[in-house]
Amino acid sequence: MKTKTTLISLVLFLFCITKSSAQEVLTIEDAMKVALDNNFEIKIAKNNSTISETNVTIGNAGLLPTATANIVDNNSVTNSTQVRQDGTSTTLNNAKNNSLTYGVSLGWTVFDGMRMFARYDQLKELQKLGDAELKRTILVKIGQVNSAYYDLVQQQHQLAALDTTIVISKQRVQLAQNRFTIGKASKLEVLNAQVDLNTDQVGLLRQKESYKNAKILLNQYLARDPQIDFTVTDLVTVDNKLVLIDLMDLAKKQNPALESQIINKRIAELQLKQVKASRYPTVNLTSGYNFSESQSSLGFTSENSSKGFTYGFNASLNIFDGFNQHRNEKVAKLQIENSQIAIDQQNMILNTQLSTAFQTYLTNLELIDLEEDNQAIAKQNLDITLDKFRIGTITTLDFRTAQLNYVNAKVRYSNAQYEAKLSEIALKELAGNINF
Repeated sequence: MKTKTTLISLVLFLFCITKSSAQEVLTIEDAMKVALDNNFEIKIAKNNSTISETNVTIGNAGLLPTATANIVDNNSVTNSTQVRQDGTSTTLNNAKNNSLTYGVSLGWTVFDGMRMFARYDQLKELQKLGDAELKRTILVKIGQVNSAYYDLVQQQHQLAALDTTIVISKQRVQLAQNRFTIGKASKLEVLNAQVDLNTDQVGLLRQKESYKNAKILLNQYLARDPQIDFTVTDLVTVDNKLVLIDLMDLAKKQNPALESQIINKRIAELQLKQVKASRYPTVNLTSGYNFSESQSSLGFTSENSSKGFTYGFNASLNIFDGFNQHRNEKVAKLQIENSQIAIDQQNMILNTQLSTAFQTYLTNLELIDLEEDNQAIAKQNLDITLDKFRIGTITTLDFRTAQLNYVNAKVRYSNAQYEAKLSEIALKELAGNINF
């Protein structure tokens, strides 16, 4: 008998384990890791960053020579007549002619006013720009994942609050039914209690719908099947030690939007160097080895061939191009000026966003404490009201008011935590300091 009891307990234990593991418990750390691995926009940004890195070569900058192999084969069949100066002539139909040339040529620009070196530095800056864009994409997507995750936590809290109020509403219906049975209450009280219970159940269904849709949205950010089911943790931890001055200092160093503007200015400066290079001569070295052979059915020479090494150099200098050089340099300088203006503008926008977001953050921190106190007071009020309702010393309207006050207080407390967390995420995103 003891063995049978032990076996049944083991089966029930395994069943409970299987049921509890059916739903994945997704932590915020796991969600961010999945997003970094799977999110489509992050993947595209990673590939774009790799493209920029791949382009940083001395060959792409023009610092290396180029070698070209070529072959040309020309053939013809013609009817030809040749008349010599002594009056004699020669005619040949279907005369075949053929010319074959092949070889290898080498070209190397050894000086172009330092344009190639400026181009190489510009490629490096473009790589940094790609890295900054990757960082921006990651920060934005991780911020979205955090927001969607804690939205789920908030909605989970609201589900719990609605579950609680339905339990209370069911107790109220039962109490009203008992009082009606013993003649201490009217049928109207029972009907009112049932209507309020039905209203609460409708609210719970709506909340379940919102909760499921929020899960689908988070799965989208994680780039996985929308139907994957999971639960989230209940805890919302808000970092209440953020300092505005520290955030502004971090933003100047780490904000990817500002970083991109600084890199764009450096790219514009290197573009000016490349434009100015046109004021200097360009020197190219050339060499090659070629083989040539030709055959003719008619003429003084029936066959000719040659082979050998060729080499040389060429140099060119722009003396006058219709003032285009002056115009191009002026445009390049204006682009540098625009880049500096964009940096100043981005700094102002960044400081404004940080200041307003930080004020919202402080307000939300205060709301957390206030709503936590309100929730405790509303719970105490509901307990007292429920006791009075059981003994019939309070109206159903007063009881319903206390019940709704408690539910609303719980929802507001959850919302305050969520809004404070969103403020924290927004500040850290602006500072380029989200941990992932």
